[in-house]
Amino acid sequence: MSTRDVVIPAERHALYEQHRYSPAVRANGLLFVSGQVGSRLDGTPEPQLDEQVRLAFRNLNAILAAAGCTFSDVVDVTVFMVDPDKHFERAWNVAAEYWGEAPYPATTAVGVTWLSGFQFEIKVIAKLPDAVKS
Repeated sequence: MSTRDVVIPAERHALYEQHRYSPAVRANGLLFVSGQVGSRLDGTPEPQLDEQVRLAFRNLNAILAAAGCTFSDVVDVTVFMVDPDKHFERAWNVAAEYWGEAPYPATTAVGVTWLSGFQFEIKVIAKLPDAVKS
């Protein structure tokens, strides 16, 4: 078995160790980023939804940067949201601050009943720049 090529941001939040997962793994020219939530460094959720979405994107962008990527390298997005009927438009308006211009990545939004105290989670797959392919 080969060793996973794990990407870890400079400031890692406590959830990685607490729940035993890697922030991201490089494989075959792609970066697979684990779901990112609006977690403070100690692992607690940002209580306000707009700020929770912003923090989830800041956590995501820190991982992308550690791998030499930006959000423009993202090709696939999956968003999980508690109570999307109530929160989707509000969260999506905040996400637009980070989304960039068209063409947009392929995106799937999933309504869920539980995110361990969080309201919003985003996971992505990004194409690695040619110089950092694994």
